[in-house]
Amino acid sequence: MKDINDIMPKVPNMRWGALMNKAPTNDKVKEMNKIFPDNGRWHTVFEEEDQVTVDGKEIRKKNPDKWT
Repeated sequence: MKDINDIMPKVPNMRWGALMNKAPTNDKVKEMNKIFPDNGRWHTVFEEEDQVTVDGKEIRKKNPDKWT
């Protein structure tokens, strides 16, 4: 399987890029600005009902009221 950075175009002065399955909201973009480094690389972000997959790593969504 090829790396996404081998396939996606190089954009001059790009901080980072994300290939997503849903259109991002302004809050999501602000959150991703904190997560991704300013190295001009592309990332995959797939959001599902109970989890988010970022660059192949699964992050489960949990309600903070149900944490133990």
